[in-house]
Amino acid sequence: MKVVYTMAITDLTARQMRDALRRREFSATEAAEAALAAIARLDGQVKAFLSLDADGARRRAAEIDKRLAAGENIGLLAGVPVAVKDNMCTADGQPTTCASRILGGWRAPYNAHVVERLAAEGAVIVGKTNLDEFAMGSSTENSAYGATRNPWALDRVPGGSSGGSAAAVAARMVPLALGSDTGGSIRQPAALCGVVGVKPTYGRVSRYGLVAFASSLDQIGPFGRTVADAALLLQAVAGGDTRDSTCVSDEDRPVPDYLASLEEPVRPLRIGLPKEFFGKGLDPEVEGVVREALAVYERLGAKLVEVSLPHSTEYAIATYYIVATSEASSNLARYDGVHYGYRSPDHSDMIDMYMRSRAGGFGDEVKRRIMLGTYALSAGYYDAYYKKALQVRRLIRRDFEEAFKTVDCLMGPTSPTAAFRMGEKTADPLAMYLSDVFTVSCNLAAIAGASVPCGFTADGLPVGLQVLSDVFTEDRLLRIARMYEREVQWAARRPPVCEAAS
Repeated sequence: MKVVYTMAITDLTARQMRDALRRREFSATEAAEAALAAIARLDGQVKAFLSLDADGARRRAAEIDKRLAAGENIGLLAGVPVAVKDNMCTADGQPTTCASRILGGWRAPYNAHVVERLAAEGAVIVGKTNLDEFAMGSSTENSAYGATRNPWALDRVPGGSSGGSAAAVAARMVPLALGSDTGGSIRQPAALCGVVGVKPTYGRVSRYGLVAFASSLDQIGPFGRTVADAALLLQAVAGGDTRDSTCVSDEDRPVPDYLASLEEPVRPLRIGLPKEFFGKGLDPEVEGVVREALAVYERLGAKLVEVSLPHSTEYAIATYYIVATSEASSNLARYDGVHYGYRSPDHSDMIDMYMRSRAGGFGDEVKRRIMLGTYALSAGYYDAYYKKALQVRRLIRRDFEEAFKTVDCLMGPTSPTAAFRMGEKTADPLAMYLSDVFTVSCNLAAIAGASVPCGFTADGLPVGLQVLSDVFTEDRLLRIARMYEREVQWAARRPPVCEAAS
């Protein structure tokens, strides 16, 4: 006899939904229709999606239902709706725009590795989510197709650049989404939207089919409402891929079973608190919420140890914005109006066409970063800027190596503030860049990091606790995050946009 849930399908976590689908308590088609209905009801306000593939989602869900009825093992995500950030290639007819006019309407001829993995594990991709253009931003206001809004307060930003994915999960339109993290672009929006976001170790997840921003920093990772949900999605997409030379092979680094030991606490647990993470620029209310979360760990028997990352806060932002913009300048040189993408209709010759196409196709923030990167790489300045930044990057990595010799993980705030108002920082790029002050060093050091909801401000805005661990220790990172999550109930709270819609 079919069980009827008293709660909406979209209120289920991804793990609950996956298990219910396996028990045939509802069908994959019903799960897909519930997600599409939620998107239709809510996305007019949130604007998390750039494109939907309703027909493809229904077709995929129907296939999964047939295979489930035949008793087949469909995979880790059998029938679970998933959203994908629109900088990952999809060959099913959906556009891959990177939220840029220069790629408006472009359709990729192949799937990204992570999209292939989702299909192999039975996920139902429902659409592509909004982002800051080419993943360059911290608020998802730099999209050529309109800004995404925070489900907890529609006048606030969701963070960025993966704000569309974070907002879609927070608003319960989908239980899972993929984002990319170059300097905090998963963890910062996860914190501002009150969901779990994980930036895996560089090389843990293949970047094949991810449109490049900064190739030595970019990494794909999961969003979920709970740590278990994020672990489930990471399990589905992690692993070797010979098409990405920076991706670690399964022989060298086998992918652990992230869910198997999730409920086992890490004991004894030594937590490092970088003193630089609790200084000038940190909002007092955010600090108070984070310290309350740290007190929970103390009650669980963890020892808090003050550590220092002398290069990772003072120099990380400057280092990051030299390395990232330099790599962006090189990566975005391919958008020339010749091979694919937008071409200016008004030009006199090839050089004029190239200049006009790039000027008309790129937004202001992308142009700003291209110019910064081109300058840093130019003759006479390479040694002074880019080479020096690489040297400081090594010092930042050394800071973490020294810290992890004495502690199991590092903790602190994910973002110095809760979600700020739409338009509040768009006129001041430096203020926007400082939103990533606590997150960029993780990418520069290539380590693993996560943001876990740890409470709310007096205005009802979510606050995120950042947990950092050494390379290829995602299993331990997730276990540490789960220790805290078990003691609180933040994942059960629904954002106001959901309450208003219901």
